[in-house]
Amino acid sequence: MEEFIGGNSVLLTIAALIILSIFLGVRIVPQSEKHVVERFGRLRAVLGPGINFIVPFLDRVAHRVSVLERQLPNASQDAITSDNVLVKVETSVFYRVTEPERTVYRIRDIDGAIATTVAGIVRSEIGKLELDQVQSNRAELIAKVREAVALMVDDWGVEVTRAEILDVNLDEATRAAMLQQLNAERARRAMVTEAEGKKRAVELQADADLYAAEQEAKAKRVLAEAEAFATAVIAESIKENGIEAAQYQVALKQVEALTAVGSGAGKQTIILPAAAMEAFTNAFTLLKGRIG
Repeated sequence: MEEFIGGNSVLLTIAALIILSIFLGVRIVPQSEKHVVERFGRLRAVLGPGINFIVPFLDRVAHRVSVLERQLPNASQDAITSDNVLVKVETSVFYRVTEPERTVYRIRDIDGAIATTVAGIVRSEIGKLELDQVQSNRAELIAKVREAVALMVDDWGVEVTRAEILDVNLDEATRAAMLQQLNAERARRAMVTEAEGKKRAVELQADADLYAAEQEAKAKRVLAEAEAFATAVIAESIKENGIEAAQYQVALKQVEALTAVGSGAGKQTIILPAAAMEAFTNAFTLLKGRIG
């Protein structure tokens, strides 16, 4: 009986050891974690998501590391630009662990280390730029900071997914000086715009005067050409018809002049000299002769 009880105890012990070994040897790792396994204090393996097996009583899970993306608390640090302006820069950093064995064995406080690294890089990069460049080239500055941080933290087994400069603040004295400069620049631009408008108005007026002068000159030229043509026609007529054509033209001009005198405002009675009546007579005689 004692032997039976002793045999059962041994069997129970062996069964318990088997169950315990299975319990200790099987590790189920969640999708969001990686487990670092040590054997006698040394790195043995890194377990990924799913079912994993380790050697019971020899191996142990020393570190459970989350691989989810993490955000460091927003940090604010002072920096001096290349034109000696003090600015306060607010930054935000996101990262995730990619190689847990490096993270747990190479750095103690990963969050503090990344925050310190970002602060140093931000100060260094801003120190290379003037204030205007910091404000206008924010995207380029962020890209340089992200690249520099990624290189610095590579040995720690982490990946910096985002490094943002949230704000760049100035002290009150610098802000007031910049506001005064901005107002002066706006006033200068307004004066330049007004001067350019006046200059353009003068140019347009000059163009209009030039165009009017050109049109007037063109009209005079056309009139001169017409008179020259008329003179040529008269000369040709005199050449063909003799003195009668010349007398006809003179008489016609005299008639036109008298007609113009008679058509004036308030002229009801016209006294004509005998020479004028003779001019009318000669003109009608010549005209009748030409028609006949």
